Amino acid sequence: MTTNTDHSRTDKLITRVTAWIAGIILLVLMIWGIFSLWDLYRYEETNDAQVQEYINPVTSRVGGFIREIRFEENQDINMGDTLLIIDNSEYELQQQQAEAELANARAQLEVLKSHVESSSSSAQVNESQIIAAKAKLHHEEQEFARYKKLYDVESATRQQLENVQTALEVARANYQTALKNYEADKLKVKDTKVQTAVAESEIKRREAMLNRNKLDVGYTVVTAPYNCKMGRRTIQPGQMVQAGQTLAYIVNQEAGKWVVANFKETQLRHMHVGEMAEIKTDAYPGKIFKGKIESLSPATGSSFSLLPPDNSTGNFVKIVQRVPVRIRLVDEPAEIAVLRSGMNAEVLIRKEN
Repeated sequence: MTTNTDHSRTDKLITRVTAWIAGIILLVLMIWGIFSLWDLYRYEETNDAQVQEYINPVTSRVGGFIREIRFEENQDINMGDTLLIIDNSEYELQQQQAEAELANARAQLEVLKSHVESSSSSAQVNESQIIAAKAKLHHEEQEFARYKKLYDVESATRQQLENVQTALEVARANYQTALKNYEADKLKVKDTKVQTAVAESEIKRREAMLNRNKLDVGYTVVTAPYNCKMGRRTIQPGQMVQAGQTLAYIVNQEAGKWVVANFKETQLRHMHVGEMAEIKTDAYPGKIFKGKIESLSPATGSSFSLLPPDNSTGNFVKIVQRVPVRIRLVDEPAEIAVLRSGMNAEVLIRKEN
């Protein structure tokens, strides 16, 4: 039969155990509180932070039907790898047409150059004829002067004088004709050279059009601009796409990763560019990543919102604002490869008094 003494001993034991447990709990809470206060004294901390990477769209520079897709979602891609191919039949025809038009323009230029050479040769011939006609004119002028003296002393007949005068006029006409033919050939050479300059400009325009068509043909093959990881795909083979349409999303693996931590404005006085930070993520709670502050935002996050607050339009309630701080992850690429854009993180930055 249980006695009162046994009950008393049991109660004392329970009380003692409970007191010890309460003491231990109180001690643990005190230690935890001391460490928490110490951390608050030494660090600025926020859990409003996310891992960031450059996520860029892959857009089409030409329109057409998709012939082939050579990537899958979440696939690792190297720079220069072909992502997709757009049907280039129409662009190749345009390129062939541009090549034919360029060849035609070059042939016309050769014809004009040939005209310049023939006109120059004709001008040289006329120049020689001018010399001959000038010599003939000089001879006829001397003949007319001699016969004029003979006629004046009645040593020559009037008919002889008229014949010599007629020959002089013919020589003058031939000389003027040679001069005009020479000037005409010179003008023809000049006009042909102007047409040649126009033809050369047309050739340059045709070459530019051909280069443009070659670019369009090249744009039908979409390649990766850098080492990346594919994201969401929004297209299918045979689909019609337009120039500028988004085809997929890629994550740039060469630009590195960083964390955007939104600290309260009251915490910024202890921060500066180049200061080190400790980063914890929800996905890997037991691992601490290292980072370095790259920059502090020039304005609060609300100032960059679509509708920034205007406190002068109504009742004002003071709210502590947050300022984005960009922190570059400085660990080895293999260590931070496990992080993904958008992951939640906690950031601790040591205070410097």
